[in-house]
Amino acid sequence: MKNALMLSGLFAGLSSLPAAAQEGLETIGKPTDRLLGFQPPATELARKLQELDYMILVIITIVCVFVAALLVYAIVRFNRRANPTPSNFSHYTPVEIAWTIGPVLILVFIGSFSLPELFRQQVIPKGDITIKVTGYQWYWGYEYTDHDFGFDSYMLGSPATTDEPDVTPYILDDAMRAKLVAAGYNEDEFLLATDTAVVVPVNKTIVMQVTAADVIHSWTIPAFGVKQDAVPGRLAELWFKAEREGVYFGQCSELCGKDHSYMPITVKVVSEEAYEAWLAEAKEEYAALPATFQVASN
Repeated sequence: MKNALMLSGLFAGLSSLPAAAQEGLETIGKPTDRLLGFQPPATELARKLQELDYMILVIITIVCVFVAALLVYAIVRFNRRANPTPSNFSHYTPVEIAWTIGPVLILVFIGSFSLPELFRQQVIPKGDITIKVTGYQWYWGYEYTDHDFGFDSYMLGSPATTDEPDVTPYILDDAMRAKLVAAGYNEDEFLLATDTAVVVPVNKTIVMQVTAADVIHSWTIPAFGVKQDAVPGRLAELWFKAEREGVYFGQCSELCGKDHSYMPITVKVVSEEAYEAWLAEAKEEYAALPATFQVASN
């Protein structure tokens, strides 16, 4: 299957599918220079996770300020000059009860919000579309299991996508900039853009079956609020339902070897009509692959 998917990746690099699926889409989920915080949430999962993070940040800030205030009070009130004759007791039951029950109540409060979010991620709904993603050193393979076709996704700028004589792998020069533009990407999306992207329709439940063929990888899209380790020999699942059309980026988030930094993920969320048009082209494109690929896929 791996060799077959490598062939599909080469064919995909020669096709116009990536640019066609991206036409008119806004790039939403990517890092932005000089900004802090999360990417704009594109799913309910991401939105709820960010709300939970903000809530916990407020709680942590209050706890830290309270503890710091107690420390300052103890330093000022009980230093040797202000309190030359210290008390000699070792236990004070009301305080011990308070510092035990207080943290327990705080943790129970946090758990009442965090556990539902955990279950929301881990309980996989019935998917409108199921895609199997396999991590390789160092690229991703995708199979649309409902439609019996698949392709590989390489970073634009990796050796697998730079067969032109004037393009140097991993170097952002004029030739590489032209290559990015030809594929429908911007210059600042270098090291994020891929030659072939995952395309899904908006407001549909997508189930990703995640595994790996060699070492542990991790499939992650921050704007979707999803992250799942890809472990050889195991098939894990994640799901998302994108609420906004656009182009979203992620990267392998598990150290997997020397080219770990060059395993980006590109997902394009399009309208139902655009998805159906892309799907028809994709079926025709990958149906034209060599017979060896068809045999390996089966």
